[in-house]
Formats: sequence, structure tokens, C-alpha cells
Amino acid sequence: MGRWICCLCSRGADPLMLLLVLALGCNPSTAATASPSVPHVKPSYTFGRTFLGLDKCNACIGTSICKKFFKEEIRFDTWLSSHLKLPPSSLLSYSGNYTDDAKSWRQVDISRLTSKYQQDRADKRICTALLQARSCGLERALRRTQRVQKWLRAKRLTPDLVQGLPSPMLRCPSQRLLDRIVRRYAEVPDAGSIYMDHLTERDKLRLLYTLAVNPHPILLQIFPNVEGWPFPRYLGSCGRLVVSASTRPLRDFFGAAAEVAADLALQLLAVLRSMATNDLNYFFYFTRVDAGTFGVFSNGHLLIRDASTLGIIDKEEESQLMDGQQEDRDIFSCLTLDCQSAFVSCDSIRDKHSLVMVCQDLLPKLLAGKFVPPVQERIDAFLQRCARGFGDNQGANEATEELAEILKPLRSCDSRFAYRYPDCRYSDKY
Repeated sequence: MGRWICCLCSRGADPLMLLLVLALGCNPSTAATASPSVPHVKPSYTFGRTFLGLDKCNACIGTSICKKFFKEEIRFDTWLSSHLKLPPSSLLSYSGNYTDDAKSWRQVDISRLTSKYQQDRADKRICTALLQARSCGLERALRRTQRVQKWLRAKRLTPDLVQGLPSPMLRCPSQRLLDRIVRRYAEVPDAGSIYMDHLTERDKLRLLYTLAVNPHPILLQIFPNVEGWPFPRYLGSCGRLVVSASTRPLRDFFGAAAEVAADLALQLLAVLRSMATNDLNYFFYFTRVDAGTFGVFSNGHLLIRDASTLGIIDKEEESQLMDGQQEDRDIFSCLTLDCQSAFVSCDSIRDKHSLVMVCQDLLPKLLAGKFVPPVQERIDAFLQRCARGFGDNQGANEATEELAEILKPLRSCDSRFAYRYPDCRYSDKY
């Protein structure tokens, strides 16, 4: 009887609470302590090894951030939608979110070094060239090559080990640059040594593969953002995916307001200046630029988003591989390029090389039609001279200063430029 009275007394209660009381046998004491919420079933996200590229290791970039993926501390933006599906594997880059404490999230870029189509094509080329098969175990095939055998025996990364690799970064390598790569290779525990004793055979193969396919993640590691270099922060790799701090490509700002365009153009000039003249005496130059080469942080700060086309000349230490020297090419020379593609000669690079490319391909799209006629005419006239190379009378530094003097009065000081606000209110620099 008491039980029925309990249930009848619940008629005025919330329907969910009533069902819970009935399920508990109308025991008032139990009902008072039970949680009315339905248990949350955590969805399970399944990564295919193929999607991440883990099935290709150790012909891959690394595994330093795989745990973050599997613990769901890195999520693709599509995971925030109702269907919770992984994005297509055919894309070159993805927007994602990253957390260290499961409470605060920040945006990241998740990218491939080449397209999935190029990766698959290169994998088939390896199997066909080395084992005369359409598919194979990539690591087993690559270990048969003379270059890998030399890498596995080597105690130090020397110019002969990277000879013939297609990366412009390694076109004319100095021993100082190669030592920096080994010391700062972030996919292994930091040993602080120029010798490769702390690299396992697996680590050496991964480093070689990354340098051969695309040196972008290596540049982010050896010239880190925290030391002031204009690259996004490298967070790690998993299989053939790289995770770095998020930026928006410069192309998204071609339609920006005049003061935003002027600010980005000035930052772009400053980046070019720092890459040509810096404390470490490395001269960086671009072999190609496009609207995705540079990116912008959420605070308005501009940097190099894609470092794959950067070449490096060591001004402090003479190159060990001079132009014109016969280079041995092998399967690593053409994982992403035609084996017959010509390398850019280091001797052909001038100090205004990158500035001219930017004047031809980027600054006109960023600055065209943004300003009052007298100012716009000065900008357009400069860009035309710059695109033609200025002749022999004007160097890169003088040209950069000339354009900077036109643009400096055009930028504003407000919260849209968080990277320099409110400092700009109290500094003559701005």
C-alpha cells in the first residue's frame, strides 16, 4: 500500500523523475539519491591507419603526436558536427582543434606534405623501381637502397648523404645547417648532439623520407617560432600528417580594408628582410611563392605558412656541394618531382630574388585599388619596377625601405591588430 501511495504522490513530479522512481521500486530514499540524468555514452572515433599514413611507417614523418589523436585531444572540425565523420583523405590540409587539458581548445592546421594522390603515386614508384611490384612493404624496399644503407651506417649527417635530394633547403647544404637538423629534430628525444647516435634506424629513415618529400616540418623544428623565426609552431606528426599552429592563408586578405592590407604588406616586407639578414647568417630565399605561402595568425601577425619552397644559403660557412658538381640521383630524388626536373642554381640567387617574386605575384593582389589616387599611383609604380627587378642600381634593402615609407602612414592602431596593440599607442615604431 505504501508503495502505491509513493507512486501516486509522484504524479505531480517531472515525468522523467516519475519514470526513475518507478524503475527504483518507488523507494523514496533511493529516488532522492539517484541522478536523473541519462548516462552519457562517449562516441568512439576510429582512425584508419591508412588515413593517418601509419600503415606506411617508417616511410613516414613521425609518430610524436599520435597519442593526441587517439585520446581525442586533437579533433577535426567535422568532429564538432552531428555526424562526427573524418574528413576525406584526399584533402591536402584540414582545420582542427587541439587541447592539453580537455577544457581549453585552440585551432591547429593538420596537413599532408603532398596530396594523397602524389603520395600513392610515389609509393607505387618505389615498389616498381626497387622490387618490380605494384605494391610492397615500403620500408623493406627502401632499406635495399644504397642511400639508406649509407644513412644507417653514418654517425653524422654530412653533405654526401643529402646529395641529390630535391629540397631547395638542401641544394647547397653546409655542415653547420646539417648539424642543426640533427640537434633539433623534434621527432626524437633531444640529445643536443651533432652526432646521430641517439637516432634509431627507424628515426633515420623517417628523417630521410621527410627531407626527400617536403622539408616544411623540419624547417619548423630547426627554426622555431618561440625563437622569433616567422614560422608557425610545430606541434608534432602522426604517420604522414603534420600538426602546427593555425593560420589563415594570405589569399583570404586580398579583399581586406586598406589599413589591413598596408599592415600585412609591411609585415611581409619585414619577413623578407629578416630571412635575408639574421643573427645566424643564413640567407633564405623562395623558389616559388603563391597565395598560400604566407599566413596570418588570429592576432593579425603574418608569417610563412608553407616553408616547402624555401632555399637556404649559409653565409657563414661555405657550401659543401657546389653548383655544377655531378649529383647522384636515386629514388629519393623524385618522390614528389619528376626525376628530370632541374635544380635551382644557388649561384643564380640575388638578394632581391624573393622580393621580386612577391612583387610579381602577391603584393599587387593585396594592394591593388585600396588607396587614394596619389598614394595608389606611387605604390603601383613601385610594384612595376620591382616586378622587373629594378635593374642593377637598387638592392633589396633600399627597395624594401622605399615601399615601407609609403605604407607606414597608411596603417592604423586599433584592436584589429592585436599582435601590436596597444603597444602601438605608446611607441614611435608604429
